[in-house]
Formats: sequence, structure tokens, C-alpha cells
Amino acid sequence: MHNANRMTSTDLAGVIAAAATDKKARDVVILDIRGKTTIADYFVICEGDTDRQVRAITDNITDVCKQHGVRALAVAGLKDASWACADFDAVIAHVFLPGERTFYDLEGLWGDPAGERAV
Repeated sequence: MHNANRMTSTDLAGVIAAAATDKKARDVVILDIRGKTTIADYFVICEGDTDRQVRAITDNITDVCKQHGVRALAVAGLKDASWACADFDAVIAHVFLPGERTFYDLEGLWGDPAGERAV
């Protein structure tokens, strides 16, 4: 993780969830995927009501993380903004429109009811 403050992935997931909540993201979930894959430790999954809100949530996540010394490795999906994704190495933020979130069902694919935390 590119971070001078040595923030843990658990701490970073919390920062990302809080940044999403600050922009009125709905149904924010921190999904612990450690032990299931090596791509990340956590997914932070949430949704916005419109493409404009999806962009605002994603932008706020990247801005707040920068303030904590963490820069996204990549941000994708902002053009259509039905599903935006910000990759912070150990934590990946997914911001969906409601229909897209239901369709891709990351919680069902990667989740374990005991490993999910609603924020």
C-alpha cells in the first residue's frame, strides 16, 4: 500500500466507508475478502441514486484518501458512472447504481454473512 502513515487495510476500509457516507452513499458495506483472494483485503461496496452521485461519492473517496496520504492506483467507470471502482491496493471501493449492484451481486459472490459489516 502506498502510504506514508502506515495505515492498515482495515483502517483504510473504514476511511473509505466514512468518505462514501459523507456523500450520502446508501447501504455501505465493508466486505472482508482476506483469505478468499489475493487481489485485496477488503471491498467497500455502496450505491448512489444517480450517475452524478456515483461520481461524487467516488471523487470524495479519492480526495479523502489523498488527505490520508493514500492515492488510488486506478479509478475506473466514471464516464458512465453506473459502477465506479477505485483501487487502493489492499482495499477496492465499488460504487454502484442500485440496479448494477443487484446485477453484479459482489456481496453474494465474495461475501460471507459473518464477514460483512454494514457501516
